[in-house]
Amino acid sequence: MDENKNAQVSAEAGTTGEGQSDTAALQAEIDKWKAMSRKNEERFKSASQELDGFRQSQMTDTEKAIEAARAEARTAALSELGTRLVNAELRAASSAAGVALPGAEYLNLGSFVGEDGNPDAARIEAFVSSLPKPGSGSYAQNIGLGRQGGPAAGQLTREDLARMSPREINEARAAGKCDALLRGEG
Repeated sequence: MDENKNAQVSAEAGTTGEGQSDTAALQAEIDKWKAMSRKNEERFKSASQELDGFRQSQMTDTEKAIEAARAEARTAALSELGTRLVNAELRAASSAAGVALPGAEYLNLGSFVGEDGNPDAARIEAFVSSLPKPGSGSYAQNIGLGRQGGPAAGQLTREDLARMSPREINEARAAGKCDALLRGEG
């Protein structure tokens, strides 16, 4: 009966054209139904808890032990699968962010598992965002700064020049094999 009345009120509110007062009445009706729904949810929760308590009190010792073993096995299975799921979630999040994860032996995967046994997305995201981005802190190598190799790599000595003809010396000089001598390093 109340549902029909609610539908009638909402239909009238849309067709009367009175504007603000109809909107306020409709909002009041919506709030009333939300409050009633929350009240019924609370009643259901308390009735469910009472029923569970009654069932627990009616169980024999054997049934209680079986129920405890089931709960323990479920918890163990969820924790084992939870760490596997966390590992997969971490790898997916790190590859999406473009960062490298430290080795699995350095991570406590259990800290990323929520109380329900599922991966905690907020903790995973916070951890992955704290990892350093690749390329930060590395410098380009071999860009021509300073000497590359030994001081006399491929260079001729004065003794080598003493055994060479003038034509061979000119060829060696053109090839850059006398540069160290010309700089006074030999």
